[in-house]
Order: sequence, then structure tokens, then C-alpha cells
Amino acid sequence: MFKFLKKAVEKFSKKVETAPPDTTPPIKEKEKPKVQSETKVSAVPKELKKLEEKQTWLQRVSAKITDVRLSEQHFERLFAKLEKELLQSNVALRVVGEIESKLKADLVGKSLRRNDVVDIIKTDLRELISHILEAPKPIDVFKFIEDKKKKGEFTTIMFVGPNGHGKTTTLAKLAYLLKQKGYRCVFAAGDTWRTAAIEQLQYHADKLGIQIVKHSYGADPAAVAYDAVRVKDKDVVLIDTAGRSHANVNLMDEMKKIKRVAKPDLVIFVGESLAGNDCVEQVKSFHAAVGVDGMILTKVDADEKGGALISTTYAIKKPIMFIGIGQNYSDLEPFDANRIIRSILD
Repeated sequence: MFKFLKKAVEKFSKKVETAPPDTTPPIKEKEKPKVQSETKVSAVPKELKKLEEKQTWLQRVSAKITDVRLSEQHFERLFAKLEKELLQSNVALRVVGEIESKLKADLVGKSLRRNDVVDIIKTDLRELISHILEAPKPIDVFKFIEDKKKKGEFTTIMFVGPNGHGKTTTLAKLAYLLKQKGYRCVFAAGDTWRTAAIEQLQYHADKLGIQIVKHSYGADPAAVAYDAVRVKDKDVVLIDTAGRSHANVNLMDEMKKIKRVAKPDLVIFVGESLAGNDCVEQVKSFHAAVGVDGMILTKVDADEKGGALISTTYAIKKPIMFIGIGQNYSDLEPFDANRIIRSILD
């Protein structure tokens, strides 16, 4: 995962680390007038004088070899290349700006040991990315469901997102994990628009042994959701919805109606990590329309860039709950910010 982003950070660190040393000559102190003393001072032994000269020379050479000092102009030249690669890795422009400000403050005009440069860069990036990914309050969906169950209540989860990004499959994966924990699930086949959408959800329901509520194609999806929440003996209702473009006003209004009728406890956006900046724009539009509580990003295992995880979280300030890492039901992992950061920086 994230090979492109990791490589960009490594290249920038190497360039800073190998920057030329500061060659600005030291400021000479004003020579003090010589005062002749009546008493004759004994001369410094030649051996000691040579040793002092040798040590001074070694210190100068050592500083040139081990220290680096970046001017602002040199930093901007180096960062311009990193900026391009960060943007190509789908890191949001504002995030790139924060990275630049932080690195500039810690690198420009300071005498740094070459061996410390990489550590400084990685520490800065780690702090910034951690802040972005961990700032939203995390949602432990299993604890959320369990807490409601203890009160004698069920949990309703509505899945939204663009078409073709794995929403229905992700819903089934989460249902698999819930069933593994003993929760009784019900599917609501709210995608009454896409051809074979109901059959796809029925396939997962049969395979997992989960009850499904469905109507005919062209039916009101809000009515399907309403019937699903009325089913008895359930712990969790998982509502599938039609994939839609965030620019399609009619379908977005339909989604708002489903939310009004079903009153879901959680609205989860499902998007494809590989979609990059498109994924960011999509989640912003869905959040504006219905209010997204959390996200699940799919195909993270195939994403060599990785910026979408950072940028989607930064865009709507909501947590990533799970990531999809394969095709099997078990290939849905709880999101671990530290693991993501390690895969980029370590």
C-alpha cells in the first residue's frame, strides 16, 4: 500500500539530507589592540599549539560533513517537487500547505546534523497525518450496537456512495462481521433502480443466512427501508441504497427521503480509495446532502498513492471506520491510523 506516497517522502528526505553545507563565513571579531606587558609571557609550547590547530581544523571539516543548513530559497526548490508528488498522491492542497509550513519552520535556517534530517521530516509528517486521521471522534460500531442492544433497541445503518465503488459488497462484509459476533441482521434492498441490485443483495443474504426485505424494481426505496425497520427480532438493519452521482439532484433527494423515513443511527459513506480526489469530492457532496457519520474506503490494498484516506478525513472531519483490503467477507478491517502512518513513513 501507498508506495507512491512513501517514495515521495523518501526522495524529499534524501535531497534535504544531501543538501550542501552552510558556507557562510563566520563573522570576525574586532581585533583588540595589543597591549605590551612589562612581564614577558612564556611562549605556548609548539606541540600544544599544533594540537589546538589540528582540533580546530577537524571541527571545521566535521561541521561541513555532518551539518546542513537550508536557505528558504533552497527549501522551496526542494519542496516544489515534493508538493507535486503529494498532489499526485491525492493529498489535498490544504494538507500540502500545512506540511510545507511545518517542514519550513523546522528545517529552514537551522544547523542540522545530516543524520537527524530524515527523523525531523518523518516526525513532522507523522504528527500532521496523525492529527488529521485521529482528530475525528472514532466510531466503534460494535460497541455502538452493543450499547443500544443493552437498552433494548436496534441499530439502523444506512450505506451511501457512488455507483460501482463496492457499497453492496461492503454492506455484506460488515454483516458478516456482525453475525460473527452474534448480532441478528436484516438487509433492506433499497437500491430499486440498478439492474440486478436486488439479486446481488439477495445472493449475499442467502450466503450469510440473513433476512432480506425487498420490493420490486422501481418501488419507493424509502418504503423498503420503512418495512425493514419494522421487522421483529433484529439487532441491526443494514440499508442498501442506489449508487448515485453527487451531481444527480433527483437521486440525492431520494436518499434524503430514505433518511427521513428510516431515521438511521449511522450514515456510512462507501467510496473507493483508488478514486483519489474524486472520492474526496463525492464524500463532501454526500455529507452536505445527508450528513455522513463515518466512512469505509474500499480497495485500499491496491492503492499505491494513499492520499485519499488523508484527504477524505480532512475534508469532512469524520472518521474512517473500516478499510476494504480484498474480496472475501473477512477482508474488512477496522481502520488503524497508526498502521496507515507506518506504511507511509516506515
